[in-house]
Amino acid sequence: MPFSKLGLSDPILKAVSDLGYTAPTAIQKQAIPVILSGKDLIAAAQTGTGKTASFVLPLLETLNTERKLRGKRIRALILTPTRELAVQVEASITRYGKYLELSSMAMYGGVDSQPHIQRLIWGIDILVATPGRLLDMAHQRALHFEELEVLVLDEADRMLDMGFIDDINKIIERLPGDRQNLLFSATISDDVRSLAKRTINDAVEISISPNRAAAPKIDQWLITVDKGNKSALLSHLIKEQEWDQALIFIETKHGAAKLVSQLVKRGIKAEAIHGGRTQAVREKILGDFKSGELKFLVATGIAARGIDIYELSRVVNYDLPDQVDDYIHRIGRTGRAGSSGEAISFVSKDNFRNLCAIESRLGHIIVRKEIEGFITKKMVPVSILNYVPKNKRG
Repeated sequence: MPFSKLGLSDPILKAVSDLGYTAPTAIQKQAIPVILSGKDLIAAAQTGTGKTASFVLPLLETLNTERKLRGKRIRALILTPTRELAVQVEASITRYGKYLELSSMAMYGGVDSQPHIQRLIWGIDILVATPGRLLDMAHQRALHFEELEVLVLDEADRMLDMGFIDDINKIIERLPGDRQNLLFSATISDDVRSLAKRTINDAVEISISPNRAAAPKIDQWLITVDKGNKSALLSHLIKEQEWDQALIFIETKHGAAKLVSQLVKRGIKAEAIHGGRTQAVREKILGDFKSGELKFLVATGIAARGIDIYELSRVVNYDLPDQVDDYIHRIGRTGRAGSSGEAISFVSKDNFRNLCAIESRLGHIIVRKEIEGFITKKMVPVSILNYVPKNKRG
């Protein structure tokens, strides 16, 4: 099915074509017609499935009218959990709407609020914002919500994980009741379901399988390694396999800083992004990584949430995440938009339970590879998916 069959107008179809998109993804096929019909929507979809376009494209179509915009008013609000994701979503709006006369802005904390206040004076069609900064602007009466037509909760599960539930509730209380509600989440947990129940009535529900979303064009493999050898192993792989670029996930900001230092000492230029860095520094590092000037980026999970690079060659789970959904989300950063990708995980003995949970979700064992010179002293047991009881062994 081509995009032209989804009910989108020529200016939007031309922008989509300019970006090289030939056919809608599964989530786009299902979500776009629902949103264009004016119905509320709850959608479960992983990163890498084309989720952002699935709500931005119909939103642009819906708002592309002759309606005059009043000062300090907005017509659509997209709430996101992080500054990086807000910037990314707004950039997508700009790309998809380049042939339309609709305005948009990304608004987030950690930077001077005056430019945001000045821009709001003229009114904005689509505002992408983090919850804290949005409430701050509302308290200052820098914007008003009575003309809001659509609310989008993007990455709802992550917003709840980051403790934004009170802010979200305060925001929703300020919004007009007569609006369209769209909720997108990697997973529909009990907390997300509870939020949806308070926010959305009689919604259409769509779920795109995490397995189908993550697996097809991503070569997943792992290396068992002792904790103390991880940085040496990473450096070895970068040099010996001549990696062109990698997004490296790590659990703590202290660990991120330490790993960057170790890589630099071995002659590998790398940078770290985490919650402890200023917004200006984070934006500079992300810009360098997206442009290809920076080849290796070490990131904590939350800080990396807004990183969206269509041709990212590989991701590395330097630390295996505790949550299976985080693993699915991380590897979904590569293998996007029809490209192939590679996901490598470093697994030590104390990660065994996490590995079993991930492989059970995937429905298959992740291929293990051995790297010469890196012998594991603490062996990682065979996965539960390949376990044969003693009484049934031949």
